[in-house]
Parts: sequence; structure tokens; C-alpha cells
Amino acid sequence: MNEPSVDRIHSALRIEGERFFIIDQTLLPFKVEFLEIKGSRDAAAAIQEMKVRGAPMIAVTAAQALYLEMKSAVENGTVKNTDDFLSKLKETADFLNSTRPTAVNLSNAMRQIVKDVELMARNGSGCEENDLLEKTKQASEQIKQSDIQTCRQIGELGASLIPHNARLLTHCNTGALATAGIGTAIGAFYTANNQGKDITVFAGETRPLLQGARLTAWELDSSGIRTVLFTDNMAAYIMKTEKIDLVMVGADRIAANGDTANKIGTLGLAILALHYNIPFYVCAPTTTLDAGTASGEDIIIENRHPDEVRYLRGNLITAQNIPVINPAFDVTPAGLITSIVLETGIYSRPYSFS
Repeated sequence: MNEPSVDRIHSALRIEGERFFIIDQTLLPFKVEFLEIKGSRDAAAAIQEMKVRGAPMIAVTAAQALYLEMKSAVENGTVKNTDDFLSKLKETADFLNSTRPTAVNLSNAMRQIVKDVELMARNGSGCEENDLLEKTKQASEQIKQSDIQTCRQIGELGASLIPHNARLLTHCNTGALATAGIGTAIGAFYTANNQGKDITVFAGETRPLLQGARLTAWELDSSGIRTVLFTDNMAAYIMKTEKIDLVMVGADRIAANGDTANKIGTLGLAILALHYNIPFYVCAPTTTLDAGTASGEDIIIENRHPDEVRYLRGNLITAQNIPVINPAFDVTPAGLITSIVLETGIYSRPYSFS
């Protein structure tokens, strides 16, 4: 069976030698434009402004930026020895890690790179900053390559849950725009489609930034998958009338007990799926697991600027003085999740990932 082509489904990144570019997702679907990331400040701005998004892709972008920042520091003489290098590496990793608090992939990637480089520094005889820079590059590249392979495995396992002629419902964007590979939940859709399962995907618009309407609908339609867009407040009606076979979404952080943080609106879909007796699946890489967080009660939820709700594509849609609440994520209790699909397998309640 042919593997889904990332190029055909609008990869979120582009690498030209030592130069790293990400697609500016705030401009989609009306304009496809790549933005060069030259270092940590470029990456931080792109992440905070959601020009790059999706927990795995945020981690990949930060990893590449960390390497580029250290490359610049070595070349301009900012770091002159091993201690300088490690200090700058940790400082930059901490800065990048502070950009978005909920998605755990970012902190896992920063921690892994720093750990790998520190280990080399401790064990390397006569280790110099150029050696450490090469190790940083290798560790950063491993984050990307691992995500590509992980997406492939999640896609295969997720597709095994999708029957022929299935009518699927999803939320936000979990495809090639959100990862370095074919995606997580949407990766399963690509794989199922390649298996000839003739699927139809119902994509929620995902207010307030419309990742479903702008990104998922465009991405799936461009790849030839039958896609139907609906507004978020139509979800109950869609589940009741459209014979939805299953709901499949992604995740930004999964607590030790299986409670899952994902794009705001996911909790409501899980509650509706329970009511209509529809299986509810979460697809995510193991880098999304947070063993140090016991339950969803301990997950920090990012609150974003009120203007994301007050404005729609630059147009004010409410009175400026109206108070706004704008959480980026909500937490779906493990009891509402039928199964969690990781690259290591399909897990069911009670969840244990060790």
C-alpha cells in the first residue's frame, strides 16, 4: 500500500541546506507562504502568534530553532567554551519552552536535546563547542525524524479503527500542517483513504481561529478526501443526523490517568459522543504523554488574547467592551475516551502507558 505523500498534503516545513522554513498557517487557505526561522526569537514569535501550531510541529520548530540559535552563537563567538555552550543551550531551551504552556511535546523536545548534549559534554574527552553544536543538530534532526515515523505508525493503528465507508468527525487540525509527518488523527484518515476505505470526514470549524475551516478542510480536500465542514454549534445535530461512525481527535497533553487536553471544544464533542453512543478516539505521539501530571486537574490551560474572539479575520464582530474568555484548550476526562492511539499501540481504559 502506498504511503500518504506529505508533499501532496502541504507539508508545514521546508528545509534548504541549513535554512529552515515553516508555512505561515495564519494566511491559509488564501495564501501559501513560507516564513524563515533563523533562531529562537523567530520561532517564539511564530509559535505565540500561531503561525506554526500543532503540538508535534511546535516541538519540531523549536528544536530546529534551538540548533540555529546555537549555530549563530558559535559562529559569532558568543560561546567560547563548553560551559558557555551549555549555559546558552539551557537558556535558549527555557525561552522556547515558555512560548506555550499546555502542549507537552515542546518541553519534552527541549529537555531531550539538552540532555543529549549534556551527556556528550560529560562523557566527551576534549569535547569542544563545535562538537556540541553537531550533537545539537543531530538531536534536533532526531526530533523531526522521530515525528515522521511516529505519525506513520499512528496512522496505521488509527486506520485499523476506521471501517469501510466510515463517516468520521474531527476537530481542529491534526494533519501534516500540525506535524513533521502525515499527522496523527488526520494521519489515520490519510492511511484509511489509501487503503481504499472511501471515508467521509466531517470537520468542525474550530472557533475562534478556525483551524478546522481554514486548515483541516483545505488540507483534506486538497488530498482528495471527501470533506464536509460544519460550525462548532452544529456538532450535536451532525452526530444525530449524519450517522457518524466515530470521532477521532488529537491531543496536546495526556495525563498519567488518560485525561487529555486538546483544542477547546473537544470536551463537548466527547460528551456528545457518549450520549449518541459513538466511539471517541484520541490519536497522539508518546511525546504528548505527561507521566508527571497525575490527572487533567493539574494541566495548565493557556488563555489567549480576547481579540481572537472579538475579531474574525481582522473584522470586529462584537462590542469592543464586552468581556471575553478565551481558553485555548479543554480537558476531556479519561472516562469519556474509548481508546487512545499512540505509536506504541491502542490503549483502553483504565489507561496505563508504562
